[in-house]
Amino acid sequence: MDTKQAPYAALSPDLILDAVADAGYEPDGRMLAMGSYENRVYQVGIEEAAPLIAKFYRPGRWSDAAIDEEHDFALELESAELPVVAPIVIDGQTLLEYDGFRFSLYPRQGGRSPELESAENLEWMGRLLARIHGVGSRAVFSERGRIDVATFVREPAKAVLGSNLLPSTLRPRYHESTDLLADLLVQRLQAIGPVRQIRLHGDCHRGNVLWTDAGPHFVDLDDARMGPAVQDLWMLAPSRRALDILLEGYAEFGDFDSTELALIEPLRIMRQVHWAGWVAMRWHDPAFPLAFAHVGEARWWEEHCNDLAAAIDSLREHAD
Repeated sequence: MDTKQAPYAALSPDLILDAVADAGYEPDGRMLAMGSYENRVYQVGIEEAAPLIAKFYRPGRWSDAAIDEEHDFALELESAELPVVAPIVIDGQTLLEYDGFRFSLYPRQGGRSPELESAENLEWMGRLLARIHGVGSRAVFSERGRIDVATFVREPAKAVLGSNLLPSTLRPRYHESTDLLADLLVQRLQAIGPVRQIRLHGDCHRGNVLWTDAGPHFVDLDDARMGPAVQDLWMLAPSRRALDILLEGYAEFGDFDSTELALIEPLRIMRQVHWAGWVAMRWHDPAFPLAFAHVGEARWWEEHCNDLAAAIDSLREHAD
């Protein structure tokens, strides 16, 4: 199987059910695909028991050691009685393998999308993130990397330039813009100065939070990395007022370095570039052209280049 061209071509329903059975469970044949692009995630019915969530990892993305770090972090958070969905330990292991696919199993925990327009909910999220960061600061990741310009700008830009998605007429502009943007971001981060790096959720947007009557719980630590605490805060706040409320809750359980607020704009810009590179790197996966068809259009790349130009202007203004 050519996993680069068709990473999940061999991941058939029978293989999924057989993998769950190999882990010691008895599937009842019911299976529901969950929303996931990077990996493949399924709800699998179990005979006379609650359904499980089976997550099959994208071949070649993370090393076994990096996935183990993610799982260990999730289990550490769970042991601290934090509402994070952690993988099930089976015979001392959380990362399993079946017929060439690595996978893990999780308990199913439902919920609804969080209502982050509510001050009460924002404060609740702030308290929860402070407690998660308290655990995250106890150790470091050695295998999962960090949020930096190389990983979130230079590497994604290289992927875009190496793909056929970027129109040839825009290649010189994109190349020049991303090179300049990377240099300006490095300068901006150096000007802000060093901030504490901790283990983070890493992709902390509302889609990775589920809410029940008992409150919020986090899912999907697949993007967990080392980085500044503010990375897990800014995407949950649609406005500065919302961010202030989030930080009020955070202050109840943790100290927040206000210096990190200056990182929000660089982190936002880095996320923009990284997202485009992520899609370019995954375009061979049939799920991506279906989900992100607009990225295959020249006008999307024109708008993206315009966004990069605006980001360059913004960084230059801060430098003056």
